[in-house]
Amino acid sequence: MIRKAKIKDIKQIQELIGYFARQDVMLPRSLNELYENIRDFWVYEENGKLLGCAALHISWDDLAEIKCLAVAKNKQGKGLGRDLVSACLAEAQVMGAEKIFVLTYKPEFFKKLGFKKIKHEALPHKIWAECINCCKFPDCQEIALLKIL
Repeated sequence: MIRKAKIKDIKQIQELIGYFARQDVMLPRSLNELYENIRDFWVYEENGKLLGCAALHISWDDLAEIKCLAVAKNKQGKGLGRDLVSACLAEAQVMGAEKIFVLTYKPEFFKKLGFKKIKHEALPHKIWAECINCCKFPDCQEIALLKIL
């Protein structure tokens, strides 16, 4: 079942993200960051266990970002990632966002969902404020993609 995240989910969200961060295919997230942004998160829960998550973060005016997309290794390839992205996109439309971007190490997944590769410079400077505090700054290899709703 896909639903909005609850406070009790934070440690499982961090564990899920941490698994992929340790493989260097995702950025790590601190507990503090996750608690502060809990309202951004959607989760997929099955039998009381979180097996997927994604967050929709409003960045500026009509622009939002999908971040922290993670699906448990044993559940990948079953449409959960697509469903989590769909939940984020539906919420973005309700909120009035017209453009959704991602920064990812897995651009092919998002291209299948209609996202198009863009240059980092095409995004507003405001979104880079978070990057300054990243452990990979300034040598980030994430690919920027954008979808117009």
